[in-house]
Amino acid sequence: MKTLQGLAWLLVLQSLGELLSRGLRLPFPGPVVGMVLLLVALRWSIVRSSVGAVAEFLLAHLSLLFVPVGVGVMTHLQLLGQYGLRLALVIVLSTWVGLAVTALVLRALMRADSAGTGESANGAPGSAP
Repeated sequence: MKTLQGLAWLLVLQSLGELLSRGLRLPFPGPVVGMVLLLVALRWSIVRSSVGAVAEFLLAHLSLLFVPVGVGVMTHLQLLGQYGLRLALVIVLSTWVGLAVTALVLRALMRADSAGTGESANGAPGSAP
């Protein structure tokens, strides 16, 4: 029963996000607004427990969600043969860029945190970096 309640919460919040996005002409898609609403709604234990139950269910059956993607790839093998090398290159490069940006942001945040607490990156108080 909790799984159905969690699914209902997810669908209601996504629908509310869609209504807000379209009604207020927001520059964000409805599902993104719905996710922000979900983030706020997770403060209540009734929402948190039921959404947690549906999340566990979906994660247990996550492999089934890859079936449509596999079918899509199989139906477009000709395009994959034509553009496959370019797609692989873009995927690899964008992954590396994402990792590099994440590492740089993490480094900057760690430096800001250690400067704010007076500790160096190795955790020794007052030592020079």
